[in-house]
Amino acid sequence: MSAGAAAEVDRSLVDSSLVDRVRATLVAEGSDPTPARVAAALRGEQRVLGQAEVLAVVTVLRSELAGTGVLEPLLRLPGVTDVLVNGASQVWVDTGAGLTRTRVRFAGEAEVRRLAVRLATTAGRRLDDANPYVDVRLRDGTRLHAVLPPVSPGGTCLSLRIPSRRDFSLEDLVEAGSVSERGALWLQAIVEARLAFVVSGGTGSGKTTLLSCLLSLASPDERLLLVEDSGELRPDHRHVVRLEARPPNVEGVGEITLRDLVRQALRMRPDRLVVGEVRGAEVADLLAALNTGHEGGCGTVHANSAADVPARLEALGLAAGLRRDALHSQLAAGLDAVIHLERDLTGRRTVREVCVLVRGGDGLVVAEPALVLEGDRVALGAGEPLLRARLARGHRRTDDTVGPR
Repeated sequence: MSAGAAAEVDRSLVDSSLVDRVRATLVAEGSDPTPARVAAALRGEQRVLGQAEVLAVVTVLRSELAGTGVLEPLLRLPGVTDVLVNGASQVWVDTGAGLTRTRVRFAGEAEVRRLAVRLATTAGRRLDDANPYVDVRLRDGTRLHAVLPPVSPGGTCLSLRIPSRRDFSLEDLVEAGSVSERGALWLQAIVEARLAFVVSGGTGSGKTTLLSCLLSLASPDERLLLVEDSGELRPDHRHVVRLEARPPNVEGVGEITLRDLVRQALRMRPDRLVVGEVRGAEVADLLAALNTGHEGGCGTVHANSAADVPARLEALGLAAGLRRDALHSQLAAGLDAVIHLERDLTGRRTVREVCVLVRGGDGLVVAEPALVLEGDRVALGAGEPLLRARLARGHRRTDDTVGPR
């Protein structure tokens, strides 16, 4: 039986109006939905139910008042990465092979809204008509985004991004076909040479997973400072220090931004400064750090292709107050490589290319392909000699034998 079907079977044992009345009683009393309390509330309704029906009410109320309601079974599916709710009647799930519509349904719009508001509240955020959208991280690491009507006229929308339940290694990615063995050797060489790099790709392409794998290859003697909006990086490394941003509270104060944390991290003696996702003004401080002796810095950035990365960072830099020429100068001097990931129509995530950033005659930086990965084949691009030279510099070597042959 599917998870969605299991959720429906539980609800089929009781009617929604009875659940609503029992819920109201428990909330008024401040009681937890234990079997004893639910049975007492049912007696107050002058209803005599069998044990299976009482347990069904308990299950429904516990999931609504303490869990994620009818979504709970979906969040427990192996390999699940996203659960998306488009109003009461559409629930989609991604378990690694693309989005699939499930049989899970909410009783109505009120139930979806109630779940969204409660989840936001547990994360210390306000979600109501005055603040109709929210983006927070829940206690278990799940990322929640919610939008209420009328901003979403079709009903309350929930987007739940579930963190990986296992730690992957680069060998695991090779086994899964995300990168070839030869491609993995190049990636390992980039880390060992302490090159500064960003992992680029679209949403759900596997950027965080790949970066975690690469950080696990860093020397155990290095101190890794991870700066993230929400803690998603999980490198297998013995010396990791984590800093996480904080949104403003319900009064609109207390915010700590990624840019604040990048500045703090630079004072904490990092051997590698890592920004989980570069998406704002923190790009200015990261580039400044990469140009002042902080080798091996890295992060992820949203981009449709490696060629788009300079333009993407330029847009972020301009928003941070950096002039265009200054930003491209820092890119050319501080960022050594771009590792780009793609996700195909089947949901498979693969490393597609490695580029180096070079400065053209107009002073602007462009991404020059060094390696193009197609299955087990690694084609060498025009930027390969420069990449090999940078690897040699990192290894303090002067010959041309650095890097996989």
